[in-house]
Amino acid sequence: MNNWLGILVSYLYIGLIIVGANLFKKRSKEASRKFIHIMLGNWWFIAMYFFTNVWFVAFVPASFVIINYLSYKKNIIKVMERDEQDGLGTVYYAISLLILAIISFGIYNKPSLGLIPALIMAYGDGFAAIMGRVIKSPRYKIVNSKKSFAGSITMFIISLVIIGAYLIYEQVALYWGIEHTVLMAFLMAFTLTGIEAISIKGTDNITVPLGTLIMLLLV
Repeated sequence: MNNWLGILVSYLYIGLIIVGANLFKKRSKEASRKFIHIMLGNWWFIAMYFFTNVWFVAFVPASFVIINYLSYKKNIIKVMERDEQDGLGTVYYAISLLILAIISFGIYNKPSLGLIPALIMAYGDGFAAIMGRVIKSPRYKIVNSKKSFAGSITMFIISLVIIGAYLIYEQVALYWGIEHTVLMAFLMAFTLTGIEAISIKGTDNITVPLGTLIMLLLV
């Protein structure tokens, strides 16, 4: 019963996000997009609370792989799409959540495992784009990816805080020691910042969460 309720609550939550995004649309189209990007990461808390079956939890992001692709092609969810399309970022976002759901709820049977990648994708990448626009700072280019120092610093700080909190919660520091734990958190956050910096056309919605997941599985 909880799994069916989880699907219902998931769609209601996502619907509320889309409605709420219209308020940000008055400010700018990009503001509405980033509101959706950030808030969708919180869906993982709903997933952890309601779902016990991997196929039920996977159904939600799987359905949005299709919905987001159709929206990308037909501009169905207008608050989510750019006026000039620049990659399949929204589709990659749903694909990442689908992969995280299958691995976390299915293969490892540890729902909390997908939380950190989802939050870093949502908050780290989301606020990096916002701060990169709000704060005037030098810009740099790696390969074909243009980023700002303000955005990259924001990505690093948010990733560091989230990863550090996870390592403490999982009690990794008890056998690693504080210095080793802090160093590892810095290295992981720095790596993710680099991954985000070189990702183009929305691919950071794939590379950042999956990169995070791989590192978490290795620690």
